[in-house]
Amino acid sequence: MMRVMVAICLIIASIVARGSEAAVSCNSVVANLYPCAVYVVQGGAIPSSCCMGIRRLNEQAKSASDRQGICRCIKSALGGVSYSSKNLKNAATLPAKCRVNLTFKIDPTINCNR
Repeated sequence: MMRVMVAICLIIASIVARGSEAAVSCNSVVANLYPCAVYVVQGGAIPSSCCMGIRRLNEQAKSASDRQGICRCIKSALGGVSYSSKNLKNAATLPAKCRVNLTFKIDPTINCNR
């Protein structure tokens, strides 16, 4: 269950960030999104620390290389982890609920090279 929660949160990061050598580490991605795990898996109230983490990660992903690196980190972490459509729906609602304006859709099949 914990692995699923972390994996779903990483999907969010792929949305917040879409290079090879990113300035944002995978550890930072996980740390910023970990507070979102319970909401993504179970729904309910979104912890303020979750929204703060999404905002922080969005601010750190300044360059295309940063965004691509974060995306690749997430895709790597998602390998072999299953998640439900409910988990994806919850993850997709986080940016709007946290008032973070993203220009792309939360989608686990996102192309990290774009």
